[in-house]
Amino acid sequence: QVQVVESGGGSVQAGGSLRLSCAASGSIFSINAMGWYRQAPGDKRALVALITSNGGTNYVDSVKGRFTISRDNAKNTVYLQMNSLKPEDTGVYRCYVSTIWNTDSWGQGTLVTVSS
Repeated sequence: QVQVVESGGGSVQAGGSLRLSCAASGSIFSINAMGWYRQAPGDKRALVALITSNGGTNYVDSVKGRFTISRDNAKNTVYLQMNSLKPEDTGVYRCYVSTIWNTDSWGQGTLVTVSS
């Protein structure tokens, strides 16, 4: 089983930047993809960015060119660099990890608030 802990959320004005981190522990050898989901108030949880074990990335269209997901396999950590933040980026960001056994692990979430 894999456990994940997020950090790096906070409040920022529109146009600002934040960096989220997610550290994994436990059965790290089984980790496949890592990523970030966002749940805005009143909305369903939705994928923001994903990175596979070989470095392939996928982003939701609304963050392309502004957000960058990266992964440090030596530290078992995934990062989400968020630039040019907009109020619509506000939400709870949850780290996601999938394993080679097709199981998922989720972090508790970190709140990002972008004010206009």
